[in-house]
Amino acid sequence: MTDNNSAQGANQGPNDEQHKRRRIIVRRNGPYEPEPGIAIVDHLGVPVAAEAPVRLCRCGQSQTKPFCDDSHVARGFTDARDPRRVPDKREVYAGQQAYVFDNRGTCAHSAFCTDRLNSVFHLGEEPFIAPSGARLDDLINAVRRCPSGALGIGIGPERDANLSDINRPPQIEISKDGPYRVTGHVELVDEDGMPIARNAGASQEHASLCRCGASLNKPFCSGMHWNVAFHDPVPDPLREPTLFEWAGGYPALLDMTRIFYSRYVPEDPLLGPLFAEMSPDHPERVAAWLSEVFGGPRFYTERYGGYRRMVSQHIGKEIRPEQRALWATYMVQSADDAGLPSDPEFRAAFVAYIEWGSRIAVENSGAGATPPPNMPVPRWWWVCNATPAARPAAIAGDAQAADETGVALPGPGEAVQFEQHIRPLFRPMDRSSMLFAFDLWKEEDVARHSRQILARLEAGTMPCDGAWPAERVALFARWAHASKAPTGS
Repeated sequence: MTDNNSAQGANQGPNDEQHKRRRIIVRRNGPYEPEPGIAIVDHLGVPVAAEAPVRLCRCGQSQTKPFCDDSHVARGFTDARDPRRVPDKREVYAGQQAYVFDNRGTCAHSAFCTDRLNSVFHLGEEPFIAPSGARLDDLINAVRRCPSGALGIGIGPERDANLSDINRPPQIEISKDGPYRVTGHVELVDEDGMPIARNAGASQEHASLCRCGASLNKPFCSGMHWNVAFHDPVPDPLREPTLFEWAGGYPALLDMTRIFYSRYVPEDPLLGPLFAEMSPDHPERVAAWLSEVFGGPRFYTERYGGYRRMVSQHIGKEIRPEQRALWATYMVQSADDAGLPSDPEFRAAFVAYIEWGSRIAVENSGAGATPPPNMPVPRWWWVCNATPAARPAAIAGDAQAADETGVALPGPGEAVQFEQHIRPLFRPMDRSSMLFAFDLWKEEDVARHSRQILARLEAGTMPCDGAWPAERVALFARWAHASKAPTGS
């Protein structure tokens, strides 16, 4: 629950950051070439191994994403800006507490602002911003969360970088199905070393760079990855995600802990004193701990010292039960606020750990407590193997529609192949629901149990959320008879 020592490697001030700005070279009609010293992480916050010189794809066609494989040459990729792009125009919205600035021509349509603070940011409405619609701290957090740098804020009529930006080390985050999110005052330059102009009012600390190849505002993202249905990385349907991955990784958990420690702790009379002297990077520490506990990389162990370090922060604190209860309640509320997954399977596991971990913290903090010092960092997983794919949802929606359209049926004279025609009939959810008995994605297992499977398919009792269309049942019967499978065990 607590880890209050001073930050290791505290954030540097703007002056320290400015005099050693790293650069990304934007090659004409080619890749991005970040200089050494810029960390590259995936959408989960996990470092991506890369050997210098690094070349990052921006045509969207590379077969080795995120790295360039020269597909831009064969494609004839051009990085010219499209005249249809949204005009470069900064809008100023004067509110009771602050001025909010916005440039629609810079927006990458990540929707962090409209999803999190819709009392201020109005999707599809004019005016887009109601600057007096939220508290000042919520306005500042929304502006800082904007990955494109389109938003700004100031107490006066000019954008204040100290309020609008966060001082962070240079980093490139490869977002899921979207742009490269660049942070840390990284300078963008062309092949001649000349700075690439940014739109009016754009942040100099962070920006979103196109990697789908379709932006109207290259090299910056204009949100066209939505239009062209850009997908990277493509999830492996055979692999069960960890809680860390399902939650959204370190960035999502950090967003949650920042909300918790900035919104709920300061105004609570019981929790406020407990965390009044926490280090500036305390949210980062808790997010690193949760990342490791939920099956992610050893972030906490490698950065802060592991289980022994965490336990040392609780000894002697004498955390009271009512403080623990509030901590757990506000942490769950912060997960809601941060948009962490709300499906029953994830929340069962998440809440179980919050309850278990916080009660362990109370026990370890009690008078005279001597917790064992060399325990490993706990690892948490799905409760009772209840994974997101283990059951059919009551509301199938678009996911079921995608399943219905993604199956290729063979022609009348075409041989039925298991990998091509039969396995795709069984969704990940169908497979998970039967793994206690056999694997619907393994030909040997399906052949062995084909008679029983066919009987259930014909009776309409499999899958459990609805019968197959007649043509699918007939296809399975055709394969089962042709395979001369055993009658079942």
